[in-house]
Amino acid sequence: MPRARSPQGLAALFAGESQTRPTHRVGPKVVDYYLLHHVISGHGVFETEGRVHALGPGHTFLIRPKRLFSYASDADDPWRYRWVAFAGDRAESLLAEAGLGTERLIVDTGPARAPGERCREIYDAFRARSPSASLEAAGRLHLLLASLMSADAERAEQPPMADTHGEELVRQVIGYLSTQYAEPVSIEAMAETLGYNRAYLSRLFKRHAGVTPIAFLTRIRIDRGKRLLRERPELTVEQVASSVGFPDALYFSKQFRRAFGATPTSYRTDTLRS
Repeated sequence: MPRARSPQGLAALFAGESQTRPTHRVGPKVVDYYLLHHVISGHGVFETEGRVHALGPGHTFLIRPKRLFSYASDADDPWRYRWVAFAGDRAESLLAEAGLGTERLIVDTGPARAPGERCREIYDAFRARSPSASLEAAGRLHLLLASLMSADAERAEQPPMADTHGEELVRQVIGYLSTQYAEPVSIEAMAETLGYNRAYLSRLFKRHAGVTPIAFLTRIRIDRGKRLLRERPELTVEQVASSVGFPDALYFSKQFRRAFGATPTSYRTDTLRS
């Protein structure tokens, strides 16, 4: 994919668009540039710095340089997104103006079309391969950040929508599962703790997050297990499985292979060799 040189200020490096396949996954990994994704349709999960975010249409999420991240599309409703990579000594200050300060990585632009269109225009500028592609892409990138700021401000001025309850419930479930995944979590017990009927909680969570609570819990456990396999070579596969909430190492291995196409042992061996 074409790349632009990175001068001082703000420069777009490359851009793209993808209709992902079910369970398409990127990471855990780090990059040395800013990487912004805007979700056009579908659903997925974005994880960084120990926080997990269930995202859908209208969400824009930011990956910062050198920070560990991963993201994955939903199995039933995989997301379609556009992305832009960029760098420059003004990137951080301009992001802050757009509403993406150091502690905020997501902007919900709702039905606003401008952010997605600006991403597409940056991609089109690179594909045109004209002598002015880098300048045009940089200009469109400034407009993209401006559109994020405008859309975020418009939504902040709007009264809360009726769906706020469902979104809050999703945040509660994600927070609960993200901290309790190593324990023998029961969806019934979680529902009781949060004060909801199990069937109602599961139905509402899937409607907003795109996956069931059980599928989300399994995904968290597998991702944490992958990290332990990579970072703690002294632990056996059985110990890793137990550490992330799988009392049965064989079941852990089966789920790991389904997610990543390799057994835990072969993944660890390949990682240590690289």
